[in-house]
Amino acid sequence: MTKQDWHTLSDLLSQPKKAVIIGHKNPDGDAVGASLGLFWFLKSQGHDPIVLMPNDFPDFLKWLPGCSDIVLYDREASRAERLLSQCEVIFTLDFNALNRTGDLGALLELQSQPFVMIDHHQQPDDYALVTYSDTSMSSTCEMVYHFIDQLGHKALITPEIATNLYTGIMTDTGSFKFPATTPRTHRAVADLIECGAVHHEIHNQIYDTQSPDRLKLLGQALSNLVLHPEFHLAYITLTQDELEACNFKKGDTEGFVNYALSIIGIKFAVIFIENKNEGIIKMSLRSKGRFSVNDFARHYFQGGGHTNAAGGKFDGTMEDATAYFMQQVPQHKNELDAS
Repeated sequence: MTKQDWHTLSDLLSQPKKAVIIGHKNPDGDAVGASLGLFWFLKSQGHDPIVLMPNDFPDFLKWLPGCSDIVLYDREASRAERLLSQCEVIFTLDFNALNRTGDLGALLELQSQPFVMIDHHQQPDDYALVTYSDTSMSSTCEMVYHFIDQLGHKALITPEIATNLYTGIMTDTGSFKFPATTPRTHRAVADLIECGAVHHEIHNQIYDTQSPDRLKLLGQALSNLVLHPEFHLAYITLTQDELEACNFKKGDTEGFVNYALSIIGIKFAVIFIENKNEGIIKMSLRSKGRFSVNDFARHYFQGGGHTNAAGGKFDGTMEDATAYFMQQVPQHKNELDAS
């Protein structure tokens, strides 16, 4: 952000305000952690914040400090509309286009309050009074840490703030293994541990509380693995019936696509997940090297994200989705060979 942006933000927060903090649809660890981290910070500064999510988030995040107070739009639409009508500032975290909030997006389009965007994805829309966008950051949680620091309040980071921000950084970096993890990231994490984030307990809560059903679902996913070594490609499919047979819960497929990417010689990995209620196939795309799944998802699958991690969707059946996908991949063979 420019110096003027920071001045604008400081003026905006100079007096106590009612604030609504919003994450994207199907919120992950970064969206929830960043929103709750900002929630606790604003609260400490005398503001009256509330976190609003378009829909529910995974059970493995429901121990985070403050998560029980999150309002879910798909369950409490009237309350959410009232909170938005009464608020004085709206923070949007971990997304940069209002349509990333699903049905909530139409309501956000009608709001006249100032927006503040904090996000690390590519190609942000121009809807906010203050836009803090940095694609070099590992996560939105890392950005919230720097947001607090830039405002001169790093010393006020509490264990609640630190725990939420550490969780989002850890999950969005794949436990610090993705390329966006930098020395700056590790310095932020070190500060968060000193501020009260108990790293081994957080890791245990996120990764060491697997249900038998989730492991069965992982087995099903791996049995559906399709390899195309000529394109350095691997993909996984999961149908609605397969999800239901394993008692699927939101968040159960988190990280599955990385198993495909871990195969020797694979540079491009995708998981296709059927959602019959919405009539779509949800996709998570991952890559190694310079091949941009952000560009691929934006061009073909109504999505986007980062160079090496993106999401998308296909309106139709699993068979049509994978067939359409495989029609496009050969056009990118040279890029994948060179990546």
